[in-house]
Amino acid sequence: MSPPDSVLRATAVTKRFGRVPALDRVSVIVPRGRCLALIGESGSGKTTLLRCFNRMVVPDEGDVLVEGADVRQLDGVELRRKVGYVPQDGGLMPHWRVRRNVALVPRLRGLADADALAYDALQLVGLEPERFGDRWPRELSGGQRQRVAIARALATRPDVILLDEPFGALDAITRSDLQHSFQRLRREIAFTAVLVTHDLREAVFLADEIAVMRAGRIEQVATPDELVEFPATGYVAKLLRRAEVTRGSLA
Repeated sequence: MSPPDSVLRATAVTKRFGRVPALDRVSVIVPRGRCLALIGESGSGKTTLLRCFNRMVVPDEGDVLVEGADVRQLDGVELRRKVGYVPQDGGLMPHWRVRRNVALVPRLRGLADADALAYDALQLVGLEPERFGDRWPRELSGGQRQRVAIARALATRPDVILLDEPFGALDAITRSDLQHSFQRLRREIAFTAVLVTHDLREAVFLADEIAVMRAGRIEQVATPDELVEFPATGYVAKLLRRAEVTRGSLA
């Protein structure tokens, strides 16, 4: 059984794509209301692990629990409607206006107040519904499109949100603005989150804990302070040096 405060739990999860091991006996726990960042180079297994939590990827071995339930026993479609998901490119429907994109999950779940939920979600991410609701995604900036994608994930106020490099393709100023918006949203809504990122500085800023991944394995799971103070392996220490993350930068 998963501990009472554990919302997400992966235990000894292994996944192979052909002969390539994407995950090798990976274990992580995300307590309620916390944010876990998955950091590592391309091919380290970050996105594969993230997608195990909404059953977009089914492990070959090991267990994945969401709110104490084994995802293998859950309907995959219903699980993905329950868990918020923000892909790297936003994943907006280009032929739908903003309001309809944000209302997608509430409508799929048959909620009568889908439009009102979309309206509230747009306000949460800092987009005025009257100004942006009738726009097409192509009429938005990259940062605005990602705000819409986050609004869609938040529309039903899910307990869990999974974010796959949500700010990676943005310019530095827009990225910083969205990072601060994400922090504000976490304070207001207190959801549980898993964030995939290549950027160690972003992970330190946004996450309560960081899991450093390499070649499908976990090198270390620690708070930002613990990671900087006590890197468990040479690889973790190298990542810290490369990102110029020090005790002084955490102040």
